[in-house]
Amino acid sequence: MTVIDYLQNAAMRFPDKIAFADQDKGISFGELLERARHIAAALTDRFGTVNEPVAVVIDRNVESICAFMGIAMSRNFYVPIGSMQPLQRIDLILEQMQPKAIIAIGSSLPGLANPDRIPILQYDELAEYETDGDRLCEVRKGCLDTDPLYAICTSGSTGVPKGVLISHRCVMDFIPVFCETFSMDEREVFGNQAPFDFDVSVKDIYSTLYCGASMYIMPRVCFSMPKLMVDALDERRVTTIVWAVSALCIAVGVNAFKHRVPGHLKKILFSGEVMPVKLLNVWRSYFPDAMFVNLYGPTEITCNCLYYILDRAFENNEKLPLGIPFQNEGVFFLNENDEPVKTGETGEICVTGTCLAIGYYRNPERTEAAFVQNPCNDRYPERMYRTGDLALLGKDGQYYFAGRKDFQIKHMGHRIELEEIETFLGAIGGVRRASCLFDEKRNKIVAFYEADLDKTEIIKALKAELPKYMIPNLFLQVAQLPISKNGKIDRQRLREQYLAGSWDGTGTNTANEEETAANSSET
Repeated sequence: MTVIDYLQNAAMRFPDKIAFADQDKGISFGELLERARHIAAALTDRFGTVNEPVAVVIDRNVESICAFMGIAMSRNFYVPIGSMQPLQRIDLILEQMQPKAIIAIGSSLPGLANPDRIPILQYDELAEYETDGDRLCEVRKGCLDTDPLYAICTSGSTGVPKGVLISHRCVMDFIPVFCETFSMDEREVFGNQAPFDFDVSVKDIYSTLYCGASMYIMPRVCFSMPKLMVDALDERRVTTIVWAVSALCIAVGVNAFKHRVPGHLKKILFSGEVMPVKLLNVWRSYFPDAMFVNLYGPTEITCNCLYYILDRAFENNEKLPLGIPFQNEGVFFLNENDEPVKTGETGEICVTGTCLAIGYYRNPERTEAAFVQNPCNDRYPERMYRTGDLALLGKDGQYYFAGRKDFQIKHMGHRIELEEIETFLGAIGGVRRASCLFDEKRNKIVAFYEADLDKTEIIKALKAELPKYMIPNLFLQVAQLPISKNGKIDRQRLREQYLAGSWDGTGTNTANEEETAANSSET
């Protein structure tokens, strides 16, 4: 079985129902299936290959979904590439993935690739290609659920993107459990926020296909003009959103709900980074009857492995638990000795199960380093993914996100998680967003923050919550923290701006710099 079964079943049940819609158009399940057949036939006749990458230059439109389905039906896998990405990064992705072709939607994209090396195919031509039912049936007979479905390129520590390869089986193991856990069915209307080269969108796309639901691809402008965001949610009768934390924060930052409160929204799921409880509580005040879910999981384990359905009120300075594993996913929290953590200890989050990615495309060394034998099992082969993320086992028996293994610092004789400082910074009234880094050369913790309050008030609030050795040595007030294309704080860019002295992201040093004497007595 493959995800094409989802599409065929939905087309059989709801042939005329709008499956996916963007700002300008919609496409029914029946039309989507037919469009996918045309694209699959064109790729099959042109290349006759299987399990090869085909890049799609995506935008926020239904054509991108059609291209994905056509590639999957041809028994190849798709590689989404954002049209807004710098050409230099696109070239790195193409060099790493070496796709058979690039599907361009609406433009030939001159200069993107050398047609002699990587053919550029026009979507409109593929969508009208004459189908051959017998040929497609033969291709379908050879399909395996272990065939790769897509590769999402994530950042690599060396600067070369890593292509995380996910199979049909991975998605088909996760999506039914995801939908059933949160009682999703054909009545859902998903409001898609995540770009299609970000794995959060996988939940939107394949939950829509599995349930026979509908998905509205929200225009990019909605997330720069939040009033349009809430208008779209309401007018499109969106019931469910699976968004990055930063997207939820945007609505709160400009008081969008004072303009309008979407009346159909019932399920609000979020992931990507730690959700500031202060901002979450604003959402909960406007949607008191909605289900709120904290999700956790890296791309390498097919979207998510842990979830926590909020079942109580949380104070602004509290952390949200990571929750429990999804069905059929093994999650381990291992200390430095690869032993299960005890109460009060921090350990790495490790995952086993069908959800694990095939690996990194054309990168066996990185694959072998990240996907390893489960050290707790010496009886038979059991593949495990080391996430590099840390979690703390609290006295309440809940696990709490505690940062990255490589985000821990040693300062003044103490091991410190910078993200713990960020949690308290973000909980201070008047602070919109905050981030920290460690300046190794100067041996200083540096705090960046967006706020309209005096720095002394921030220091006073932190002193009430944190030990002296955790109080940042340097506070930098910035107009706006740099944000990645996936909506997270871009820590690498932030560090680069800090080192260059251009902390507001414009090349001009407008930061109000002031070092605190908080740690002077302990230096």
